[in-house]
Amino acid sequence: MGFVFAESVRKISPQDAAMITKDVPDSVLRVAVMLNPSMSNWQEVVDIFLPDVVQTNASDFGYLNVPETITTWPVFRENDLSLNTPQKGNFVYEGLKSGHGQTVDWKKAASIPRRENMILAGGLDQYNVTQAIKYVRPFGVDVSSAMEISPGQKCIKQIVTFISVVKNLE
Repeated sequence: MGFVFAESVRKISPQDAAMITKDVPDSVLRVAVMLNPSMSNWQEVVDIFLPDVVQTNASDFGYLNVPETITTWPVFRENDLSLNTPQKGNFVYEGLKSGHGQTVDWKKAASIPRRENMILAGGLDQYNVTQAIKYVRPFGVDVSSAMEISPGQKCIKQIVTFISVVKNLE
């Protein structure tokens, strides 16, 4: 479950995210989705929300103090000419801007080494996710804005449909 702590219509406070996930089983990862966080913002998320994973731009990990108990999912963008994906662990590949529903170039995504560790993001919905998975062969997919009936408001029916479509590929 991803929780957005970056400036966005989807932004949630660490307190609210912690409350929402207090009864979520340990088998469900709690992901802190961030974008160039300040050190104080990052520390507040760590102290209050207690994420299992942090997802933010790859360059942010140069200054963030990430405890060993938190897994990192660096974000690489489609226009990153120096795409140096990590040698181990998962990473996110998405378009130029987070949360705008821009579909990435699947041909470029499919050419990236270590796709078995890629979480493909950007413009995915219940209508194109099957094609994206078959073409790119990522480890996982990330979806957000396509599941909204209005900015920041998720539609349970769309989420259930999306998950069903993905599970039917297995």
